[in-house]
Amino acid sequence: MTKRSAQSLASRSFGSLGRWLRPGRACAVAAGAAALLSWTSEASAQGWLADRRYTEGPGIRTGDLELHPGIGGEVGYDSNWFYRSHTEGPNISNGPPALPPADAAIFRITPSFYVSTLGQQRLDAAGNSRLEPRVVSFRGGVAATGRFFIGKDMGRQHNIGLNSDARLDINQGRPIGFGVFAGYNRLIQPQVVADPNLSFNRSDLRGGAEIVGMPGGGTLDLRGGYQINAALFEETNGVPYSNLTHEVFVKNRWRFRPRTAVFHDTSLRFINYPNADRALNYLNDSTPIRTRLGVTGLLTERFGVLLAAGYGATFFKDPAAASSTQYDSINGQAEGTFYLGQGGGTDEPGQATLLLSTVSLGFLRDFQNSLLGNFYNTNRVYGRLEYWFGGKTVIRFDAYGEQLNYPPVFLNAAGVPTQVTGEFSNFRVGGGVFAEYRITSSFGINTTIDYVQQLSDTQIPAGVTAAGAPLVFDLNYRRFQAFAGVRYFF
Repeated sequence: MTKRSAQSLASRSFGSLGRWLRPGRACAVAAGAAALLSWTSEASAQGWLADRRYTEGPGIRTGDLELHPGIGGEVGYDSNWFYRSHTEGPNISNGPPALPPADAAIFRITPSFYVSTLGQQRLDAAGNSRLEPRVVSFRGGVAATGRFFIGKDMGRQHNIGLNSDARLDINQGRPIGFGVFAGYNRLIQPQVVADPNLSFNRSDLRGGAEIVGMPGGGTLDLRGGYQINAALFEETNGVPYSNLTHEVFVKNRWRFRPRTAVFHDTSLRFINYPNADRALNYLNDSTPIRTRLGVTGLLTERFGVLLAAGYGATFFKDPAAASSTQYDSINGQAEGTFYLGQGGGTDEPGQATLLLSTVSLGFLRDFQNSLLGNFYNTNRVYGRLEYWFGGKTVIRFDAYGEQLNYPPVFLNAAGVPTQVTGEFSNFRVGGGVFAEYRITSSFGINTTIDYVQQLSDTQIPAGVTAAGAPLVFDLNYRRFQAFAGVRYFF
């Protein structure tokens, strides 16, 4: 859909929405749309927290446990903390001249602590190799990120995010095993008008269990389990979007070569919005299903592939309603990895050993449930270069481009779903660099740089001005972040 056609449809829709979208609600509608945009990823994630191999140092051994405390400090710049549009226009509610992108200097402090039972690799290095896998194994930890802003009108944006998880396994590696897991994340999601009382910060809670069968010495790996996820918004403005998800899943893997395996996974989710009647846009309970079958492993000593194909569907409640556009399509992934300098090693299929340098290229087609239009389908091309120098320096480059396809968007006008756009597509491009030099095994200097831009010709109604002129929320934005810092870790 073009910008002109979206605006035309918006104009026609204002006849029925005029009494609902009063001037006093315009900012709230715009703020809601901003939150929908920022759901794609957590803002400003530290490069070393994205991968366990970067997070941990040699560790502190105490009995049968290893401890990994750490702390990092960074200073940096964010060009668009509120995800505001750069498109100019008098009727644009989330861009200049009314709300131009707001930049700021940021200080980040990130303490972390992880604890686990001793792994087989550390036992071997200490000369304490076990003939049998341990009966009970555990890993858990927490990392907090405090952000402190310096910039015009940014004094109220200081915040603390949190990321924690834990897992306990019983009889891991034996014919029959059992695992339980849990996690808690606090995600910071600001909105365009910069009022923290209207933010969309949320707490994500997760818990579940699985049964693991490994007959034949681990050649065949069978898993089945259940998990529950709760996304709980903190402020009144976001509570209508809180949701609860129950999921049952099955995952199977058959290893038929040292580093090659056929795998299958299927999941069925039950997603419920208990306060949907209070949301500004129309939300629909659903029962999405996703299944795929694939192969991963080495074709040669230095080249590995991951190929998978499957099916996905949303199965929204009340499928006959016009507001219940269903997703029903083939999903898939194709990825190739080239190992630089040496072969792929002896790790599990699809997993890279610490200190292995790689180049990866891939394509992903999938779908996700969304607060904007209920779902979106993504076609994503991505690449990564990861290079280690002498075990002390790591550089990781990431780049991607993706097409995000949305169904028609419906606003919840006094309990009646009212269409305000047709189907539309956004395009997003981005990339990043993470680099770290480890002066010692426990002290490193690092930098993290990220850029993302969304391109769109669609605008969503966002209320009216005091004079009665329509406002729109523009879906274009761009954001640049750069941080440099140090961290001390064990």
